[in-house]
Parts: sequence; structure tokens; C-alpha cells
Amino acid sequence: MKLDVDFDKKREIEVGSSGKVKFRFRDIAVEPGKSVSLKKDFAPDFTGGYDDKAGALEQVAANVQSLAAMQELLYAQDTYALLMIFQAMDAAGKDGAIRHVMSGVNPQGCHVTSFKSPSAEDLDHGYLWRASKALPGRGMIGIFNRSYYEEVLVVRVHPEFLAKQKLPPLDGGGDIWRRRFKEINNFEKYLRQNGTIILKFFLNLSKDEQKRRFLSRIDEPKKHWKFSAADCEERKYWDDYQKAFEEMLEHTSTEWAPWFVIPADNKWFARLAISQVASAALDRLDLSMPKSSEKRIEELKEIRRQLLAELA
Repeated sequence: MKLDVDFDKKREIEVGSSGKVKFRFRDIAVEPGKSVSLKKDFAPDFTGGYDDKAGALEQVAANVQSLAAMQELLYAQDTYALLMIFQAMDAAGKDGAIRHVMSGVNPQGCHVTSFKSPSAEDLDHGYLWRASKALPGRGMIGIFNRSYYEEVLVVRVHPEFLAKQKLPPLDGGGDIWRRRFKEINNFEKYLRQNGTIILKFFLNLSKDEQKRRFLSRIDEPKKHWKFSAADCEERKYWDDYQKAFEEMLEHTSTEWAPWFVIPADNKWFARLAISQVASAALDRLDLSMPKSSEKRIEELKEIRRQLLAELA
């Protein structure tokens, strides 16, 4: 089944009690093969002119219920898996978005993997190895909080990390980042052809909003645990990261594994957009409870007869 990058191009998203149209999937989807400029194409504070925060949160709650219902069908059908990948600058709200959007999902059918710095064992394998081990099985939802995309982001911004990977010489020279884009696309195409639906979310945070959130973490004692001096150090490489994100989006948004640029300056809107995309993706699978075969029905009838006889 083909999963269009922006689902139905004309599909409009209605939110809140007013039922007014506020944005379309194409407002946040990265079209395959098109160049990307985060400054020109995707505004971090975009809300589609929508300012009804309470109404948006009502829709998020409705989407959460829908996801919970469809997860049960996903598990019962046991044909597809859903992989949701989250990438962002620090303080963009990945953890909060995952927590809110997936709050109604059965924990037994969902697994979150947070990718930190690679271990010595990880470095002795290819960069896709540790991600492969964490992939969701059929009927499951897997969430990657950061992912193998760090290999074309932080590793690109900090070449010293690449030097630690003990890689053999690049055959024929060439650009290692273009090679990795191709490898990732092929990896994701393989997953999609084998039943894993892949949705990728880049939470697009402005530099000013990141500064505000960092200051909030410093000024409020209850948020001190959220702040790391390393986060502020990475802020110095903001422009380098923006360029790396743009190339990542441009070269790895595909029909089988689309990227969505989520405006992250307003957390409520980010959660609305993510929940809309996720619920729409599962809805397009046309999930249903598996039907029992005639043999299975007869088997159950016999078991029922035995149980009734036991009670008698």
C-alpha cells in the first residue's frame, strides 16, 4: 500500500468546537525531492491562524482515544507495525509530545527507545544496528526519541564523532552523508515493504523559543533536572544544525517514509499536528478484527460445549 507523503493533499483538519479549517497536511509535510528551507518553508510558530488552545487540546484528546482504539486493531490484525521517529533541537518538546499523544495507548503494545551516545558495542557495528534491534514487531507501535538520523546530524556537526566509528575507507571517495541518506532510504523502504509504517517528525523550534525554555529551566528549581550545560553548548552550533536538518529533510523524505515538520514553538499545536498525522496514518490502513475461519468457529463451539458440560 502506498502511503502518500501528505496523505490526501486536499484533506483539511478540523479542530475545536468551531469546526473551522485551520491547516492541511501539506502545510507540514516535506514533499519528496524538493529542496527545504526551514526559514522560508516552515515557521516554528505556525498555527494556521488557529488560537483556540482549549479546542485544540479537545481534539488531541479525541485523537488519543482514536489511536487507542486503532492500536487494539493493529495488535489483533498482526500485519502492520507503526514506527514514529522524533528529531529536534534540545527543548523542542519531544518527551512531552510523546507522553501526551501516546497517553491512551496500551503500554503493552507500545515501546519507546531513547537513543543516547553509542556504546563501545554499538561502535563495533554499523550505525543502523542498534536501531534494528529496537524496531517494533507486527501489531506494535515503536517510538524512537532521536534515532539513526543522529548519524547525519550531530555526527555531521561534530566530525570528531565520526572519527570514533572506526570506518573503513569510503570506496571511490564520495560524500559519506549522501551515502548515508541513500542507505537510510533503502533501510526504510525495506521496512515499509515488510509492513512497518514509518512516520518521521522534526519538531521545528525557533532559537528565541529555545532560549526562553532554557531560561525557564534555569529559573525554576523544579526544572533544573531538565537542563544540561551541554544543551547550551550545542546552541552555539545552531546554524550548522539547521543546515544539517534541511539536508536530512530534503534527502530522506519519501513516499514510504515521510517527514513532517512540526511547528514546535506552541506545544499545544505541536501535539495537535502529531496526533492528527498518527491517527490519519492508522486510519488509512483500514484495520479490522481478524475473522475466524470455519475450522476455528467449529473448534470454539466444541470448547464451549465442553465448558457447559463441565458446569452441568
